[in-house]
Amino acid sequence: MGRILAIDYGIKRTGIAVTDPLRIIASPLETVPSDNLLTYLKAYLTKEQVDEFVVGMPKTLKNEDSEIAPLVRKFVEQLKATFPDKPVNLADERFTSSMAQRALIDGGMKKKDRQVKGNVDKVSAAIILQSFMSAFKP
Repeated sequence: MGRILAIDYGIKRTGIAVTDPLRIIASPLETVPSDNLLTYLKAYLTKEQVDEFVVGMPKTLKNEDSEIAPLVRKFVEQLKATFPDKPVNLADERFTSSMAQRALIDGGMKKKDRQVKGNVDKVSAAIILQSFMSAFKP
């Protein structure tokens, strides 16, 4: 069984999280510049077995697409074209950044480290992934 990889896509940088091979735990993996994301994923998939992707879809409180949603949809199309054999799931990512910020505070991370936006991005991806896994566990 391969991993599930989650993506919290952003204009400048993207947070990535993965499951363990048994799909029990979601863990933050990396934050990469968004313009290098597909290159990073190609390299990662040569080293690790990934069976599917989960991409956070930004929505407003009214459940409408946010301003960045068209960019995320464009990326999803590129992802599907690059990895046609891998399913791509969309997951609601509302509030994940604030949840990630809270998790970093509760985890005792220093303020200086919390201000590194990449830390929030990869923890947000892990929250998206954990929520996805919880929703689809039997």
